[in-house]
Amino acid sequence: MDNKHRPTRRELIGVAATVAMSLAVSRRAIAQAGARVIVIGGGFGGASCARALKQLNPLLQVTLVEQNPTFTACPFSNDVIAGDRSIKQQQFGYEKVASGGVTVVAQAATKVDTSARTVTVADGSVLAYDRLVLAPGIDLRFNALPGYDEAASEKMPHAWKAGEQTLLLRRQLEAMEDGGVVAIAVPANPYRCPPGPYERASLIAHYLKTKKPRSKLIILDAKDAFSKQHLFESAWKELYPGLIERVSLSQGGKVASVDSSTNTLVTDFGKHTVQVANVIPPQRAGRIAEIAGATDKSGWCSIDPVTFESKQVSNVHIIGDACIAGGMPKSAFSANAQAKACAAAVVTLLAGGTPTPPKLINTCYSLVAPDYGISVAGVYQPKNGLLADTEGAGGVSPLDAPHEFREREAAYARSWFDTITAEVFG
Repeated sequence: MDNKHRPTRRELIGVAATVAMSLAVSRRAIAQAGARVIVIGGGFGGASCARALKQLNPLLQVTLVEQNPTFTACPFSNDVIAGDRSIKQQQFGYEKVASGGVTVVAQAATKVDTSARTVTVADGSVLAYDRLVLAPGIDLRFNALPGYDEAASEKMPHAWKAGEQTLLLRRQLEAMEDGGVVAIAVPANPYRCPPGPYERASLIAHYLKTKKPRSKLIILDAKDAFSKQHLFESAWKELYPGLIERVSLSQGGKVASVDSSTNTLVTDFGKHTVQVANVIPPQRAGRIAEIAGATDKSGWCSIDPVTFESKQVSNVHIIGDACIAGGMPKSAFSANAQAKACAAAVVTLLAGGTPTPPKLINTCYSLVAPDYGISVAGVYQPKNGLLADTEGAGGVSPLDAPHEFREREAAYARSWFDTITAEVFG
């Protein structure tokens, strides 16, 4: 992975031009006015898709179904845990989405009838659609890890859905005495934000180093390899020597069960009783995807990589963390890119046209310290029924970069967050 080249400005402009051309073709293809599109889920994928649909065809009736009045973003929530950012900086409303002509229904979707093409919401109202887009994100599989359920998560927070759990983990770190042990249990793939647990470990280590230097952090990992591994491990050696210990799968790091009454994590090789336990359990597509019949045996949603239409049910599209997108990781950047491509495909399909195969970009930044950033980028296109890496495109930060480079990457990361949240919610 380290030998790949980062995309050049010319390559990125070329990809952007391809997407723009696709959108332009879609605009010309508009022939059906007043069609109804429902989007369920108001995160980076769903809100982006709803806005893009309305921008591509102002005559569409676009409805966004999202039960929470405020969206709390996961990117940079590790900064909140480490005490360097407030939760309010993560929260965004839907006023601007609504002002763009999207009807926002602030209720939970409870039922999907794919034969009648209707969605039922919490108050019993029934909404009809011609095309449905699901962007439900992930749900936590509480039954997949013995001893870990919603009640246990109040003692051993997952903090993998940003919000109160984020603040709970932060409070536990603040309350821990200097010299305590923090453990992070990392699940096997797939899960939301592949490098997220390691960014979290890094920022918690920064907090411990500066506030409670006699403490230690253990990563109990159900994998042997992970995203940006060489960059993370090199940075840990430089910034946090002796503070972070990672136990990989082959070293016995997979957590087999937990006991929340004693804050104990059990592996095949021993028990770890710690002062703060962050347990990230296995995951699956958001529940409404299963209700709609769009999940397969894996618990995730397989899709057509050109249209994002479900391979399980017709006229239903899935974007973001819930879908199986081949080599494209589950990230906010991916969800935003998929949302735009899906919107263009939906508009074209409603007009009776044939969608253009997309080229999509993902860039994922991680903070190892507040002023130390690393990144990975990739370009993806349909191949053999999945979204596959484009050979020769993308890459990761150089391993031997000077600190000034890491500072710029940290600044790029914050700039990216401000840009994407302004585009989606502002």
